[in-house]
Amino acid sequence: MDFSQFSGFLAFLTVLTTGFWLMIFLLTFAIPYWVIGNIMEIRKYKKLEKAAKK
Repeated sequence: MDFSQFSGFLAFLTVLTTGFWLMIFLLTFAIPYWVIGNIMEIRKYKKLEKAAKK
């Protein structure tokens, strides 16, 4: 294995590892944060709508 093959392998591992950790971050933090925030905002507007009707 010469240097060009080794550097290509390292580049592949870097991209693979970065993608893996990005996927873990998105699935465990970013997407649930977005979904929970939207649900809370919808509930807030429904509560304000209900209060305005009374």
